[in-house]
Amino acid sequence: MRPVYFLSDFGLEDPYVAVVKAVLAERAPGAAVVDLAHALPPQDLRRAAYALFEALPYLPEGAVVLAVVDPGVGTARRAVAALGRWTYVGPDNGLFTLAWLLDPPRRAFLLEPPRPRPKAALPGWAPGEATFHGRDVFAPAAAHLALGLPPEGLGPEVPVETLARLPLALTEGPEGEVLTFDRFGNAITTLLRAPVGGFVEVGGRRVPVRRTFGEVPEGALVAYLGSAGLLEVAVNRGSAREALGLKEGMPVRLL
Repeated sequence: MRPVYFLSDFGLEDPYVAVVKAVLAERAPGAAVVDLAHALPPQDLRRAAYALFEALPYLPEGAVVLAVVDPGVGTARRAVAALGRWTYVGPDNGLFTLAWLLDPPRRAFLLEPPRPRPKAALPGWAPGEATFHGRDVFAPAAAHLALGLPPEGLGPEVPVETLARLPLALTEGPEGEVLTFDRFGNAITTLLRAPVGGFVEVGGRRVPVRRTFGEVPEGALVAYLGSAGLLEVAVNRGSAREALGLKEGMPVRLL
């Protein structure tokens, strides 16, 4: 039995997360299900891709990573399972782009599992099947893989080269971009280096690179190597996103 690590943008105000877990529990009884994150910004693929990149190195190899951030649910976008050192289940929309830099997939399969049916229903009533693939497509596939069943049972194999990726690249610089933001307003960039004592330019400002927040006064800008190994820009006890008016994709440059 393999554990399932579950990430989504479903939030916790609605029962969506619990319903997906109920399908997992029914189809793979006893499989551990661990929540990675569910309060991600809705439909924000860059933020979700970063969350997976940050978490992946600490997950047990062989685990099933079930990720559902799916703006194109019900459209022609594909549903896939991809196999590397970890196993990935989710929409083929670039969500796994950064995770696959760490763990390039070796095989991939389209998902065509039977859809779970509700245990109680009104006469003539049936749930819609076009808008909740987390429940109807991805959870059954993740359960199948958590049980150790062969991926060939999910659907046809497809070349890994056809899997969708976001137009993102991590680089040692000197040029990069703002990848995303965390809940504190810290700007996470695509730069893999942060030379302490140097400077970074972003949002028209020159920001000193230090080891941590406390090395600048409260309210001051600071750049540092973040916990995921990417350069971040912050305000000590504030929000760099608000202070500099930053947006995803804005240029960042090491000086």
